[in-house]
Amino acid sequence: MNKNRVVTITLNPALDLTGSLAALSVGGVNLVNTGSLHPAGKGVNVAKVLADLGAEVTVTGFLGRDNETPFCQLFKQIKANDQFIRVNGATRINVKLVEEDGRVSDINFPGITISAAAISVFEQKLFALAADHDFFVLSGSLPDGISAELCASWIAELRKMKKKVLFDSSRAALTSGVNATPWLIKPNHEELCQLLDCELTSTMQLQEAGRVLADKGIDNIVISLGEDGVMWLAKDDSGKAAWLSCQPPTMKVVSTVGAGDSLVAGLCWGYIQQAINADDDKWDREQILSFATALSALAVTQVSVGVANINAVIAVQQQVSVHSPMPYSISSSINNLSQ
Repeated sequence: MNKNRVVTITLNPALDLTGSLAALSVGGVNLVNTGSLHPAGKGVNVAKVLADLGAEVTVTGFLGRDNETPFCQLFKQIKANDQFIRVNGATRINVKLVEEDGRVSDINFPGITISAAAISVFEQKLFALAADHDFFVLSGSLPDGISAELCASWIAELRKMKKKVLFDSSRAALTSGVNATPWLIKPNHEELCQLLDCELTSTMQLQEAGRVLADKGIDNIVISLGEDGVMWLAKDDSGKAAWLSCQPPTMKVVSTVGAGDSLVAGLCWGYIQQAINADDDKWDREQILSFATALSALAVTQVSVGVANINAVIAVQQQVSVHSPMPYSISSSINNLSQ
């Protein structure tokens, strides 16, 4: 099996209408300085970054026939294997307004309603891909017709097939998905608070929350903290869990769109290097984390998603501070959530 292969799953893709402006005036008229319309969705963004890094990417999910052309052009450009299921209607258009200070306002529309027949075709495609792919990245929101429970069942089935599922979603999808024990999850601080229905205001509380999720059987808990860095709880070969954390350098923020997707892509790429390289060249956890964090940090300096220059990533990686595992303890308020 070619271990350089990865499947990205985008169940609810979008065409992103992105506009840059000085400052957003809520309730008033806003003049956009520059704008673009491009294919997106979290899994599509991950696919773009992984393809730029050199992975053999297969993309799947659901696309509306009415406006599939931009997606087809992108997949051809990045040489991705297009296995999207076409459905009637148009893929949604989301609006992203990027202000000069880097703040982004998202206006996300609902996706196409997915029929039972389309779901059946997708399931056949997904599990057929498992025959020659080890890594699956499932990220983004769910369209109408696909329940959180159904999505979780796909994660569970892929795990039974010994596949590494990297899962990045939120709200009900994340709640159901963690119970299917994906191999890796990447909640940000807000998503983690929503998932556990509690406030997490300190590093110690974040560590405690991560341990609760690890106890469910999830191998990798990656907590994204934006400019404050990343915390990562992972199991080693002996099954013992340990923390790493890192701090990216200060970057000039142009847009935060795609930063989280770049982090997921970087983590996936790092583990691909573990799978394909000889022992002397295998990436260790510190190298994986610093590389993924550098990718994410560099992403905020650009409007588009992708890796234009790998040397720029390596330069930022050298400025990423990776710390040794930190101690943690389970508090009663968090521990009760594991019941």
